[in-house]
Amino acid sequence: MGSGNWVVDNLNSALETWNDRMSEVWTLVSTSPTEFKDGDIWDVMLNIHEALQAIAYGLLVLFFVMGVVKTCGNFADVKRPEVAVKVLVRFVLAQAAVSWGLEILMAIISIVQGAVSTIMSASGMTSMTATTLPDEMVTAIESVGLLESIPLWLVTLLGSVFIWVMSMILILTVYSRFFKLYMATAIAPLPLASFAGQPSSSMGIAFLKSYAAICLEGCIIVLACIIFSAFASTTPALADSSYAVATIVWLYIGELIFNMLVLVGCVKMSDRIVKELLGL
Repeated sequence: MGSGNWVVDNLNSALETWNDRMSEVWTLVSTSPTEFKDGDIWDVMLNIHEALQAIAYGLLVLFFVMGVVKTCGNFADVKRPEVAVKVLVRFVLAQAAVSWGLEILMAIISIVQGAVSTIMSASGMTSMTATTLPDEMVTAIESVGLLESIPLWLVTLLGSVFIWVMSMILILTVYSRFFKLYMATAIAPLPLASFAGQPSSSMGIAFLKSYAAICLEGCIIVLACIIFSAFASTTPALADSSYAVATIVWLYIGELIFNMLVLVGCVKMSDRIVKELLGL
């Protein structure tokens, strides 16, 4: 319900949009890709995954032959029992990776989702703390006359636009993580087939590391949201009451936007943070 003051209502509207996006982020991060949108998207990716397995089996032979050619100096080396057993075991394991690759990926997702749930439980938070306009700020704004409120309109309008843009960037970044997970799951059989050859196996290892990194982005995102929520639960310091109301509002919005920028920056760079931690 509106307060009857345009400046207050505009700020509350912007903060409500931000709180809605934060709640959506919290829900998305705690949701498994297999359950997102009732699992409809996941089912489509599984169909693509199964279709690409046929191509991956063909690549198994190609990578296997390439690996034998590069690792064995001549055909006589392949006849040696230890070499023959080694290449045969590698081929069998690569075939198992393609056949059971989905189970491997599901195990990675389950482990990371368990870590996300543990982080949420340890933080003691069941939902995001809403960011609200302090009562002192509302009182100060409502005490301003019509002419004196004109600068407040401009300050509020600029602040609201910044908050709206950052909320959109925040939610788009979280949604992009789901897109990356779905795409990586769909094409997984192709890079996993590279395990058939020793020289090409680095491709499969890099894929699994990258997949784990995409999953771990959820941990970084939820940690960033928890830290921001701790900041949001503390009322921002208001400027000296001797300042003009427009200045007080500008300083408040500036501090609020700074905290939001830090959160959006951490979420936006979650992939880079994970890659640095994993040495990718």
